[in-house]
Amino acid sequence: MSDERSPGVKLLFTGLVGAALIVPLLMVYWLISDRQHQARVAQASITEGWAGAQTVSGPMLIVPYTATREISEERDGKTTTRTVTVREMLYLSPIKQNLDANIDPEIRSRGIIHQSVVYDAAITGSAGFAMPADLDRLGIQQTQLLLDEAFLQLPISDPRGLQTDAALKVGDQTLNLKPGLGSSQTGAGVHAFFDWTEGAEFMLQFSYTLRGSSAFSMVPRGEETNFAVRSTWPHPSFSGGFLPGDADKEVGPEGFSAKWSISNLALGQSLVSTNAPANPVIVQDGDDYRYAQTASGENISGNEIATIRLMEPVDLYKRVERALKYGFLFIGFTFLAFLMFDIVAGARVAPAEYLLTGAGLILFFVMLLAFAELIGFAFAYIVASGAIIGLLTSYSAAVLGSWKRARVIGALLIGLYAVLYVLLNLEAWSLVIGSVMLFAALAGVMYATRTIEWSNATIRGASANEAAL
Repeated sequence: MSDERSPGVKLLFTGLVGAALIVPLLMVYWLISDRQHQARVAQASITEGWAGAQTVSGPMLIVPYTATREISEERDGKTTTRTVTVREMLYLSPIKQNLDANIDPEIRSRGIIHQSVVYDAAITGSAGFAMPADLDRLGIQQTQLLLDEAFLQLPISDPRGLQTDAALKVGDQTLNLKPGLGSSQTGAGVHAFFDWTEGAEFMLQFSYTLRGSSAFSMVPRGEETNFAVRSTWPHPSFSGGFLPGDADKEVGPEGFSAKWSISNLALGQSLVSTNAPANPVIVQDGDDYRYAQTASGENISGNEIATIRLMEPVDLYKRVERALKYGFLFIGFTFLAFLMFDIVAGARVAPAEYLLTGAGLILFFVMLLAFAELIGFAFAYIVASGAIIGLLTSYSAAVLGSWKRARVIGALLIGLYAVLYVLLNLEAWSLVIGSVMLFAALAGVMYATRTIEWSNATIRGASANEAAL
């Protein structure tokens, strides 16, 4: 037999064909990325006229005050100092606040493929404010405060979602809401002026309905914050710097509920400040969320925020992408079976037949992606794997010259697709299962080829016909 039919040469050609299939595998990966991008664009268009991921902050009381400052000026080469009166702001956090949110989710669709989760959040709460007893540590006297010009602000990351039922009350007094945070403050939300001339402790009551999408976050403010949320969405994901304990949350098919109790000691923030506090918001970055600051857009730690993400139960693009990462496992095992039939059993398999078989295996991932967008991942997996198993089993009967051998290929493919589905659902065990499979395959190949002379077509200790399957 010629040298190009030696087992070593066959192994080399098989490896080259397998390496050539890297290109179509990468093309499928790019196809998944493109479809994923199109899905994100469609989801953004769904929520464009609704509102984005919402972040609400506890109410703040802002009191203007007057202060004297010395400024230096240089005129005609001489530096002079003069005293001026300036107007600055004092920011007071509540001594206690309670916030309850009832999130009503809804799935909106664009066409028959793309979906996004939006919601209406009915929010009610209260916040108590009192005159700080330690103003002097900031160098401020109560006589400097312009209490009649005080105002309350309620930061909301995307005010587009604010509905017409928003109301702020102090006792029986309903405050007139205005857009923005007031007094050239950066950030988004609403504010209302409040004459606090008496300087007495008071309780603020607030309620509003807020539209949003994908996620809802709360920034705690004050000495004590109690936050409770309820929803009928069964797939929440809790993140941020504050997570509810196991005893403080319930998640089930009918929805979820959770509560937080956060003290000022955990926040590490002063209740009184002359600097405007940051109002962190969550923004979507690809498939993930990151925390940003409304004024500058800089990344922050997110330790001062509690986030609830309304997750999709299945991210089909991620699952198809994970399945594609096992593409070489399918190609390798199938080519290995063909190679064993070729070398040990004498079935002549041409490089073109390896290539066509590899193309069929790659087509599985394209079909999986296409059908998953229409009928869901599980049913798409059944349809795509069934079609490819039937196609390659029939083709193997012609290539290997025997339906008995083709049934071995069919059984191998059924086992591979079954194991892959298990790997996709048991992510924590995927590496263990995959490594065991590779070990078993390597051991089987070593055993089957233990008598082969790789430099020629002979088998040590037996004739080729005796070793044929």
